[in-house]
Amino acid sequence: MKRTLAFGGLVATAGLLAAGLAAPAQAAGDVSSDPLAKSGVAALQVVKYWRGENYSNFVNATPYNAETAVAAKHMSKGGPAPDSKPGIVPAIGDEKKSTSKSKNVNLPKTTGKVFFRGSDNKPHWCSATSVQSAYHNMVATAGHCVYDTESNKATLDYWVFVPGYYQGKTPWGIYVGKTAYTHYDYDVYEDGDRDYAFVTVYNGVQVTGWDRVKRQLILKDTGRLGDNVGGQGIAYNQKIGQPVFVFGYPSGTHPDGNQAFTGKTLKWTYGKTFAAKAPAIKGEELQAVKSSFTGEGALGSSWLLKYNNTRRLGYLNGVTIGVSDTDGNNRYDTSISPYFDGELYGVYSAAKNNWSGSLV
Repeated sequence: MKRTLAFGGLVATAGLLAAGLAAPAQAAGDVSSDPLAKSGVAALQVVKYWRGENYSNFVNATPYNAETAVAAKHMSKGGPAPDSKPGIVPAIGDEKKSTSKSKNVNLPKTTGKVFFRGSDNKPHWCSATSVQSAYHNMVATAGHCVYDTESNKATLDYWVFVPGYYQGKTPWGIYVGKTAYTHYDYDVYEDGDRDYAFVTVYNGVQVTGWDRVKRQLILKDTGRLGDNVGGQGIAYNQKIGQPVFVFGYPSGTHPDGNQAFTGKTLKWTYGKTFAAKAPAIKGEELQAVKSSFTGEGALGSSWLLKYNNTRRLGYLNGVTIGVSDTDGNNRYDTSISPYFDGELYGVYSAAKNNWSGSLV
């Protein structure tokens, strides 16, 4: 059973919000939270699932494609507007503003893949990113990369985040999801305007061997997620029309059959956001950006506002929830995201102060 946490007035945490930017006076609606791995014992079973048979479930996982493509006839302009003053939460390590610039696009360490078992009992993955939180233990992705909208049970099984994942390698460890947070309207009504999720994760672990006597994995604690790879800031109630970098692992084909991306390596795209609607996914307050990303694998990709190439940090201002071929040439040309407003900040605020702990 899903647990809902009602909240009203919110107070910004000292030192987190930039000077002169106010938190929303009130975030309407509720936050829903659900356990992913309730205990360390349960989390260890999750690690075993992914580590077993030489990481075969990681290697054999396929990109998640649930509710990915949005038909052009279901896309239109218009939509989001700020519901309160704009605000930001600085990235981990970027609390003091850096002004250095670089012409090259240095890929963020914060980005990786979330793996889980779908309703078909097969392993799948989405894109995701580490974000700022009190205990440096939080991941942001699309809501339907956490909540099982196909079978309508609470959450997807065996949920883990692996930053920098590449062909079975887990350079900074495996981070098992502990608790997932999203907006009540997505949890219950699958509202596309609220298709985002924040997940607290346990400390990372690396598997170093197998204890034959105890018949269990030998694990090494790799520490907190944000301490290892950093964490992006959060921006909400921002003006539409600003440029963003989108980072993710697109895979799959375009409608014309072209295999543009493999999903094996992190890719990026860049453009200015514009307002959009997609009633087919109950999205009336969306934002979009021109992008050639295919949908499979790119779900959950991070949209970073004011990305600093030197520090590889910016402000998360969107997550990809779908793609569309808006000009009818059988090539995806647009990615869409919920507009990050005060209600998103309310969900983030409910999640950001929760400790997860270590599995070792």
